[in-house]
Amino acid sequence: MNENAPGLETRALKTPPFLLLAVLLFWGWQSGLLLAGAVMGVLLESARFVKARWELSDADLRRILTFCTVLLLATAVYAFTSNEEGGSLSGLIHGPAAARNATLTSVRASSAFFRWLPLTLFLFMAAQAFGAREKIPWTAISFFSYRRAQRERKSGHLPPPGGGLNISYPYFIVCLFSAGVHPNNGGTSYFWGQCLLTVWALWPFRSRRYGIAVWAGTLAAVFVLGYFGQSGIGVLERVIENYNPQWFARFLRQRTDPMQATTAIGRIGKLEMSGRIVIRLWTDNHTPPPEYLREASYRTYYSPRQSWYAGTPRSDFANLSSETNQTTWVLLPGKTNIASVNIAGYLNGWSQELGIPEGLLPLPTGSGRLENLNAVSLKANSEGAVLADGPGLVIFDARYGPGATIDSPPDTSTNLLDLTVPTNEAPALEQVISTMHLAGRDEAQTLRNVSGFFRNHFTYSVWLGPDQLATTNETPLARFLLTSRRGHCEYFATATVLLLRELNIPARYAVGYAVHEQSGRGYVVRERDAHAWCLVWDADTRTWENFDTTPASWVADEAKRASVWQRLSDLRSWIGYQIAKFRWGQTNLRQYILWALVPMLALLLYQIIFRRGRRQRRKGGGKTAAAVFWPGLDSEFYLLERKLAARGVPRQPGEPLSAWLTRALDEPALKDLRGPLLELLRLHYRYRFDPRGLSAPERETLTREVKARLDTLSQVAGPR
Repeated sequence: MNENAPGLETRALKTPPFLLLAVLLFWGWQSGLLLAGAVMGVLLESARFVKARWELSDADLRRILTFCTVLLLATAVYAFTSNEEGGSLSGLIHGPAAARNATLTSVRASSAFFRWLPLTLFLFMAAQAFGAREKIPWTAISFFSYRRAQRERKSGHLPPPGGGLNISYPYFIVCLFSAGVHPNNGGTSYFWGQCLLTVWALWPFRSRRYGIAVWAGTLAAVFVLGYFGQSGIGVLERVIENYNPQWFARFLRQRTDPMQATTAIGRIGKLEMSGRIVIRLWTDNHTPPPEYLREASYRTYYSPRQSWYAGTPRSDFANLSSETNQTTWVLLPGKTNIASVNIAGYLNGWSQELGIPEGLLPLPTGSGRLENLNAVSLKANSEGAVLADGPGLVIFDARYGPGATIDSPPDTSTNLLDLTVPTNEAPALEQVISTMHLAGRDEAQTLRNVSGFFRNHFTYSVWLGPDQLATTNETPLARFLLTSRRGHCEYFATATVLLLRELNIPARYAVGYAVHEQSGRGYVVRERDAHAWCLVWDADTRTWENFDTTPASWVADEAKRASVWQRLSDLRSWIGYQIAKFRWGQTNLRQYILWALVPMLALLLYQIIFRRGRRQRRKGGGKTAAAVFWPGLDSEFYLLERKLAARGVPRQPGEPLSAWLTRALDEPALKDLRGPLLELLRLHYRYRFDPRGLSAPERETLTREVKARLDTLSQVAGPR
């Protein structure tokens, strides 16, 4: 399009009447923001009936666009850090509950951000609807166009008249897109509503070369293909939703299953564990950290698979209730907790029921109370595992101390799970006990004998060669006890538990992490610090105690395997941790950013509304609504406008001066005035919109030349 046909360009880009109202109502209905959509739609469509118009310069439009951009940034910051679902306007305002409703944001944050786009961009659309110009100039939208215009002005040249964009159709597309950002519940209301609005939007552009039947049939075929395509995508989406969380969780760290632990006993080769940091701890007043962080324990060993099982059904998990502050969870009421540690770790599983992250909490032995834990729910089982549903990253304080634990006492039923030994492992266990004289006068003596047996006769190793393979008549564990006597912690923990049970001492197999590496003011736990040990029942205190027979050298052996790039990996891990804190709402950065953006938004809004020189113009009359000074209002070019209008070519409402002048000079008698008047228009534009204005000689030139052209027009006969 060119400036000789401004009316055609406007018709080609402007949405049909009431289409924006319809699409905003549709967006509000689909997004749960129906009232907001109705108000916004009515305001935009009222521009067709309200005659008042704002004279917005390019600078004003840039300020409005900047305001919308900052508002968009604030919305993104809030959406990705608020921990709220963001499905309603309250998601933009209420933040205290965000800490409680953990995790729902990161899963749905992007959805909330895109769902709010019509709200955040509304002011810019309203600026066009109620502005004097029907298009937004490129210099107000494009940074490159603006910079080019600036360079032209600095070089003393008037920038060539540029085009613009009527943003009503782009805004329509944004609203239609945002309406589709909602959970896929299998309904078809969005699809058919989108089809109806698309037909409405495309109707003005239908080809006149073909009949309506052909046009409608083509659209119908496209819609039918789209419907079946949408159904296929929906099926694929559900498949991805079922598998993607578990797939993604593998990249966080190995998941601990509270019901089953499959060991690497009997496997040949080197046990590889990375140095990636998975847990961070901080203690009060530089006190020592807990030695172990336990995630789960197990009671039944299945020798053919070298696996441990909880021995109870998954339904054994019981819900725990939080206190009134919704962040404190009592595990053992009345327990005296003399120590405290701040723990930061990831929930590496996925709750199919809630659709949020889920995982076992790594807790010190004897934990009785958890504070500042932003979890949706907390459950515990009789083996001492605590399962949390919440954000992908949890940071909480664990209060703990000696004494009672949340584990159930030894099984006294007929099953006797805490004393059961697989029959195929019993011969080797009995041979070791009799040969090494492990049975003591009392339980304490027996424990010392077992500990000394492993300390004096075994070595730690993560490399297991062919000699570790079991023969036909023995198991991998029997070969470990009787022949090789080297292995990793899973060998030691499993052998210890079964030996103690054979000695009639209740024992359980525990998994978690060992804490030993200090980092700065706190401690870090790496993936290679994953550990297995034994829990032994103390009949006198009636508590489960840690009993670890793995040689202490395992810590040094694991440290030797550290990569030369570990410092770089730790830096990357720290950056990832900071991003995770921001992502999962575990930092106050959200509040700081929002408070920084609020004054910026307020300043921009003040400049938009109260900037000196704002005035209104009404359609048709060209009268100012108020006697407000505005640069360029005293330009003599307006005298030329009135003179030409009197010759029968009035300027249409919202019509740019350049387009109107081109149309007015189509009269053959004014052909010689085309060049001089266009030069005067450029001077007028500079006087009107250029912040530097005109120099004194240029201002005099404008005045003098306009008067000369007025005299010339007076001598030219008007059109018949």
